[in-house]
Amino acid sequence: MDILKPNSANSSPLTPLGFLERAAIVYGDSTSIIYNNTTFTWSQTYQRCLQIASALSSFGIQKGDVVSVMAPNIPAMYELHFAVPMSGAVFNTINIRLDARTVSILLQHSESKLIFVDCLSRSLVLEALSLFPPNAKRPVLIFIADDEDPSLTVDVRSTYEGFLQTGDPGFKWIRPENEWDPMILNYTSGTTSAPKGVVHCHRGIFIITVDSLIDWTMPKQPVYLWTLPMFHANGWSFPWGMAVVGGTNVCLRKFDAATIYGEIRRHGVTHMCGAPVVLNMLANAPDSHPLQKPVQILTAGAPPPAAVLFRTESLGFVVSHGYGLTETAGLTISCAWKQEWNRLPATERARLKARQGVRTVTMTEVDVVDDESGTSVKRDGLSLGEIVLRGGFVMLGYLKDPEGTAKSIRNGWFYTGDVGVIHPDGYLEIKDRSKDVIISGGENLSSVEVESVLYTNPAVNEAAVVARPDEFWGETPCAFVSLKSALSEKEKPSEKEIIEYCRARMPHYMVPKTVVFTPELPKTSTGKIQKFVLRSKAKALGFSRVSRM
Repeated sequence: MDILKPNSANSSPLTPLGFLERAAIVYGDSTSIIYNNTTFTWSQTYQRCLQIASALSSFGIQKGDVVSVMAPNIPAMYELHFAVPMSGAVFNTINIRLDARTVSILLQHSESKLIFVDCLSRSLVLEALSLFPPNAKRPVLIFIADDEDPSLTVDVRSTYEGFLQTGDPGFKWIRPENEWDPMILNYTSGTTSAPKGVVHCHRGIFIITVDSLIDWTMPKQPVYLWTLPMFHANGWSFPWGMAVVGGTNVCLRKFDAATIYGEIRRHGVTHMCGAPVVLNMLANAPDSHPLQKPVQILTAGAPPPAAVLFRTESLGFVVSHGYGLTETAGLTISCAWKQEWNRLPATERARLKARQGVRTVTMTEVDVVDDESGTSVKRDGLSLGEIVLRGGFVMLGYLKDPEGTAKSIRNGWFYTGDVGVIHPDGYLEIKDRSKDVIISGGENLSSVEVESVLYTNPAVNEAAVVARPDEFWGETPCAFVSLKSALSEKEKPSEKEIIEYCRARMPHYMVPKTVVFTPELPKTSTGKIQKFVLRSKAKALGFSRVSRM
């Protein structure tokens, strides 16, 4: 057969922006967004996105310019995921819980030309801009006022709705010339190091969006509850994914367990995402009752303890579990469930579901490699190594950081910095971040494994384990624990009781030598426990002096 080459009809650049155009045709009259008393249809959402894109273009935003947003899960935040790149610009979401200094650094580093700011973040962003060097060019501000609550409105000329009205609803959105063109700029959470600017292209976002829908077997027209921040890896690609399937986006400014259960009943929610902290919130909610209809919930971000998975599923949530990073724009590994596992006891099902799993459909390769040799570790569920990935939705690289890019992407692989094992059945399980592994007396121990045991204690609400310096062992496990609020003083365990509980359930070298009780563990806005904060606290405790076991 003659070797044929790509032609002009089959080489159109891949982009997820066309998903919205299609949704306006297929699902035009169906509800796209619900927020308090506001609703939009897919045809309205498409028109509004075109108007914002047009307004940005008229304002002078050009291809490759960075446009930022700082907002919670409100309709404008959803629309901007399409509208900004439809103008040819690169879309940058900023975590609303960052401090002014960090926001200032990110805006300067990204050279953002314009930033859409939720009214509640107004003072924070103004403070961030005041920290710019005197002659530095500052981004233009467009404020997003919340019409549902008059107390949240702002008296400024440049508002989101006013800006939108200047746009042309018939605007011809700007398609990428090349599918490798940058589309998204996300900054890592900085829980373990300084934030890095992760750049993704149209092609990568297209692939991860379709991949996520396939992996979760997302049906047409689901009702999706936004409990995962859209500023966190763009909501794991589901802003674009909901347009593919014509889903209803139930937006929330903020939430707690009561709000989630209320929205599930009110709107017939079928799907939601969240970090394990959300699962823990739902499982420990007072007066929680089993759901009338199952709700699919996808979790990632940290290995969920089996005990939390068990409690959540007992309430009627169907938990799917995966693993991803900002650098992959969403989940790249998922615990592909096997029907025969449904016949196993509940505790065994929870243990299996706590594993991260196997590569998703469109991820090319995933492996766990030995640090020294670089070769694949044994598939024995015990041999530790670093998780490495390669595939179409790995980032282009870190913005203005060639050294960081070269360090993370080498030999054709992206090195995640996460430590894991591969079980005999080929399923991968994370054991720790590379810097969270505790080395005690020459033994490498996983803080995640210790945490999993702590979570089985009925008195424990949350737990995190870090290294504490030790004069003899080098390091010993130090557990930070928050207890359930409903416990009486008599029911609260002591440090000794927690240690004895662990001693009965794990090898002695893994048992925490220190237990610190705290009302709440420090977290990022996406629910990740900030272990660097806890490591500092453990270090401040000084050297532990334990007996030589």
